[in-house]
Amino acid sequence: MAQIHAAPVADVPGAFGTCLRSGLSDAEARRRLARYGPNVIAAKEKTRPRALLVHQLASPVVYLLAAAGVLSFAFGDWQEGMAIIAVLAINSGLGFFTELRAARSIEGLRALGGRSARARRDGRTRGLAAEELVPGDIVLLEGGDAVPADIRLVEASNLGADESLLTGESVPVDKTADPVGADTPVTERASMLLRGTLITRGSGTGVVVATGSETELGAVSRLVAQAEPDRSPLERRLERLSGQMVWVILTLALALVGVGVATGKDLRLMIEAGIALAVAAIPEGLPIVATLTLARGMWRMARKNALIERLSAVETLGATTVILTDKTGTLTENRMTVRRLSLPLGEVDLTDPSSGAAGGSERLFQVAVLCNDATLGEGPVGDSGDPMEQALLRAGLSVGLKRTALVRERPLVRKHAFDAARRMMATVHASGSDHLTVVKGAPEAVLAASRHVDDGTGAVPLDDAARCLWRRRAEELASRGLRVIACAEKTTEDATADPFGGLVFLGLIGLEDPAREGVPDALAACRRAGIRVIMVTGDHAYTALSVAHAVGLARPGDRVMEGGLLGDGRDRLDEVAVFARVSPADKLALVKAYQQGGEIVAMTGDGVNDAPALKQADIGVAMGRRGTDVAREAAAMVLLDDAFPTIVGAVREGRVIFDNIRRFAAYLLACNLSEIMVVGLAILSALPLPILPLQILYLNVVTDVFPAFALAMCEGRDDLLARPPRAPKEAILERAQWVRIVAHGALMTGATFASLAAADAWLALDRAAVVTVTFLTLAFAQLWHVFNMRASASGPLRNEVTRNPWIWAALLICTGLLVGPAYAPRVGTVLGLVPPDSSMWAIVLCASLLPVLVIQIGTMALAGRR
Repeated sequence: MAQIHAAPVADVPGAFGTCLRSGLSDAEARRRLARYGPNVIAAKEKTRPRALLVHQLASPVVYLLAAAGVLSFAFGDWQEGMAIIAVLAINSGLGFFTELRAARSIEGLRALGGRSARARRDGRTRGLAAEELVPGDIVLLEGGDAVPADIRLVEASNLGADESLLTGESVPVDKTADPVGADTPVTERASMLLRGTLITRGSGTGVVVATGSETELGAVSRLVAQAEPDRSPLERRLERLSGQMVWVILTLALALVGVGVATGKDLRLMIEAGIALAVAAIPEGLPIVATLTLARGMWRMARKNALIERLSAVETLGATTVILTDKTGTLTENRMTVRRLSLPLGEVDLTDPSSGAAGGSERLFQVAVLCNDATLGEGPVGDSGDPMEQALLRAGLSVGLKRTALVRERPLVRKHAFDAARRMMATVHASGSDHLTVVKGAPEAVLAASRHVDDGTGAVPLDDAARCLWRRRAEELASRGLRVIACAEKTTEDATADPFGGLVFLGLIGLEDPAREGVPDALAACRRAGIRVIMVTGDHAYTALSVAHAVGLARPGDRVMEGGLLGDGRDRLDEVAVFARVSPADKLALVKAYQQGGEIVAMTGDGVNDAPALKQADIGVAMGRRGTDVAREAAAMVLLDDAFPTIVGAVREGRVIFDNIRRFAAYLLACNLSEIMVVGLAILSALPLPILPLQILYLNVVTDVFPAFALAMCEGRDDLLARPPRAPKEAILERAQWVRIVAHGALMTGATFASLAAADAWLALDRAAVVTVTFLTLAFAQLWHVFNMRASASGPLRNEVTRNPWIWAALLICTGLLVGPAYAPRVGTVLGLVPPDSSMWAIVLCASLLPVLVIQIGTMALAGRR
């Protein structure tokens, strides 16, 4: 087993107790799975609760709170010291459980993106989860697949693999079924495919020889385990904002303490007030709520079939300005059906029974069935392979041609896998003493490789005039929205001869792929949202343009440009709606061209050749059903249903997430600013403190948690996709937001001092009662402030905030947490509160409602002017 790479191909299946044609039985596979375990490698350990707790404690906020507690104990104030410790526990506990939940959510999302493999079980080729593979499984691989286990090749056709993950060598290496020397190093064993490497071209079949931690990748899995998790630019900006505010507030707090002491206030009270003020001013809730918001957004997108592979992609979605989308399977259903045949003796419309048949159709279908990698099972579960090739097999069955029977008559000798540069595929079959080579591919490529055409009486030369005629026929089929392929064949004595030369052209096959339901509406939504959608496809220009018009992507006057013609025409990109016959290099060039023009580009793709463009794009979007593993690895988002409308839904969710983060950031900063102003102005004006240090800490815990979390749950406005994308470098809080934050904070501060004046001068209350009134006024002013977080274009009574049930639940909880301590003697004593009477409540309600009324009236007035 250790030298299986050196064993002859004929000995490999027997060494693992399997059959090359039928594979393992399900019963034997279950026994081996129980013996060897799932085919998984722990690429990264789960987030440990202990590490999250340490992270919570290692923060300036905790240091400040701890310092306040130590000073309280040092001054003999045990009640205040214990209260500060309780606040410290609440702050750290909320952060801990929020981050733990977000971490578990993201780990759960990763599980949704599990890989699959094609394997033979009980004589049938089927799709299996890669985790279910066991030693002895017969696995089929083709270009774009990630190798799911260590595999000994038994068949290979033009096979190449990218082994850079293990070797660091980025150039793909050739693979073959031929044995290599027993002492050949692991990285040079051409007969082996190693788990985690990527198939770059060709196709192959092999026997699984090792799974899970027994693979070569398992031996170096610690490299993966050391990988650091992504942090989005949004999170980094939030952390930078918080860090900058820490130093500003610390400086301000020290200055205020100095002024307070200089004006004769108690040193201990000033030190505690300074620390409490600094803690209250730091928006420590920002990273916590942002993490929860991003994780929740990822789950919401996953429920809508958009799996975000990287957290950094979430915010970028909302700024997308251009979507470069492929056609097949994204705008269309990828449910191919053969509709028309174009033969030398005429055309056949398969949708019209009265059209009859034309000579040569059986030979055409024979080539399409033989030159084929797909399989058809007894039911949908047994079908595998490219949908176009499955459609060709079904069309062959309709005229009595079954691939298994044809291969028995003409055994497969060699296979030349489809190559994107050559745009053709060929298989070579034994046919008596000769060999039959059958080819299918793009019409222009097959025509260029053909020297004759069969006109029903035999092969006649294919001259330039005939080639021009066939090209027009292909364009006519494409103009009907059909995908067109050409078929050809030849007979040779040598099986190793060049398969793509001297062919006999047989005709064209037109396949229909209907547009997906909902695509026209999704494209219209993109247009309203200011997002350009451009089709980028390898199909014929006429086919692409026909589909583009059918789904509403192209309008009269829009241009179609073929790949290779981009050249110096980048200044005309705004006029192009469809790029056809594009190569991988063309796709990459297009992405770069739009990015150089200042666009934020989302790019869809499914094949190995799409990977460079997917990686280059700001948002690479891979197909989850038909997409290759290479494409998924390069992408930031995977469509679990391969549907274009899912992209539009994800863009909307990205905008909702950014708006919610901006909303709760503005809310937190305005509330914290009001606390700074209240304490700072009192110290500077030599007035008694309207709110005590411990009250600031308590208020900060209450208003920084529940209302902010509730604002993060807003669903967004109905017209969210009716506005243009935000600028990619737009800050979380711009000048307009900062102006509103300062204005709102000043209004809440003014209301607090107004309630102080009313309680002191009008009601002549004692010190404890005055502080109770000012504390409750500021607290409820901050609670009502959530209603100011609506969009200015929304109505004052019915908007995204008032429709959010989480807001009302947060207000109810916070009201209980604010009112309860005043009527609970022990808690009220610790916080310095007394039970308020009706006159005190009258002041609190009037003063706390005043800011929100002023702000709402001002907002409506500004909206009316617009």
